[in-house]
Amino acid sequence: MDTLLSRYRNVTVLLLVIFAQLILLAYQVKNDKDVRLIRLWAVTAVTPLARGIEGARGGTAGLFQNYFLLRDARAENERIKSELGRLKLENQFLKTELATADRAKALSAFVAHTPSKMLAARIIGTSTGASGSAVFVDRGSISGVEKGMAVVTPDGIVGKVLASYPTASQVLLVTDPSFAAGVISQKNHVRGVLKGLGHGNCRVDYVQTEEKVDSGEWFYTSGDDRIFPKGMPAGQVTSTHPANPYKEITVDPSGLASGLEEVLIILESVHQEVPDIKTVTAGPMYVAPVPPPGPGDGPVMAGGSPAMGAAGAGNTARIETDADRIHQRYKEIGEAENHKFGEGPPGSKPPDFNVQVTADGRVVPPGSSAAQKDAPATAPPKSAESATQKPGGALAAPPVPNTSRQTGGTPTAKPKPQNPPRSVPPALHSPAPQSQPKTAGGSPPR
Repeated sequence: MDTLLSRYRNVTVLLLVIFAQLILLAYQVKNDKDVRLIRLWAVTAVTPLARGIEGARGGTAGLFQNYFLLRDARAENERIKSELGRLKLENQFLKTELATADRAKALSAFVAHTPSKMLAARIIGTSTGASGSAVFVDRGSISGVEKGMAVVTPDGIVGKVLASYPTASQVLLVTDPSFAAGVISQKNHVRGVLKGLGHGNCRVDYVQTEEKVDSGEWFYTSGDDRIFPKGMPAGQVTSTHPANPYKEITVDPSGLASGLEEVLIILESVHQEVPDIKTVTAGPMYVAPVPPPGPGDGPVMAGGSPAMGAAGAGNTARIETDADRIHQRYKEIGEAENHKFGEGPPGSKPPDFNVQVTADGRVVPPGSSAAQKDAPATAPPKSAESATQKPGGALAAPPVPNTSRQTGGTPTAKPKPQNPPRSVPPALHSPAPQSQPKTAGGSPPR
């Protein structure tokens, strides 16, 4: 070592002097961020070493913490799992109790609003039959339950008591093929017999093909079976098909839709009315305003139709009903005669509705020349049947009808009477002797 230093002494001293100068320069010189180079070099050189040392320390601490300090973690995990299972069971129990309380509340509300006397019961078992269409309840003859009593829920009918024992009763469900109950439809009041099909649905028998039963319609008990009181919901129609001689109607029983846990046994039946179908009230409807009158239209009346002027010819295009025409005619006559309808004293002279109102508002008698000039004249057709024969053989003019109250509102002129025909011998106007009717004496009538 001494030999090496003595041999390279000059080089070593030179290197030390250069390194010292660099250190001094780095201490004095700063970069653009006002940081000395000596500090920058020192941090850059120490950072990797410090990162390695910190990683080694963290790994060692984690090793001790995960493997030595948590040696009881498995036991703690098992305890937490057991606690979680217990809490789940308790939560499920509370949910069941809450559902039971809700059903009990619904049963209490149903009993309070139903006039029939009922007894609450709980399902405790199912029949061992092949179809399973019978259940056992925890109420028997000690509680007043008898054979044949109806069993219902707030949703609908469930069945009837098949047998009553001291502490329990057997209930035949509506889905059993031997079950039957009288029902009536809500909408069309069609009567039938509800029978079970042995599975989830029922059918309604003895409904004539011409009777109207719609899908989705509800059936209620009719009370004809003397078991169920009238007005209890039985089920909703799922399908209906015409057949001979009766319709095939399938019904979904509403009493079994929510499952069976608590039921009500009807001890004393009180009939109710079948509820009416609830109709949805229509909302407000938009009505457009009345269009403004055009150049040739008259003033619009309160009913929406235009008024008819005195002339009555140019303003009748928009009048739609005969009542409007009659109302306008009476109004014109009242204005022309200075009469106010509903305001005249007792015994006052009523207006003359047979007069005619001219275009200038004057009142003229019917059949006058002024009225004939303003109104279109209509002459009756000339025919042999329209003439009548006076006694003595002369022909008389046909009677002129009074056209002052025609439906159109515009008075029609009274036709001018025709000149009576000259008196001629009856033989000229009499038909052939063989076509005349004869009196009892054999002579033709005059």
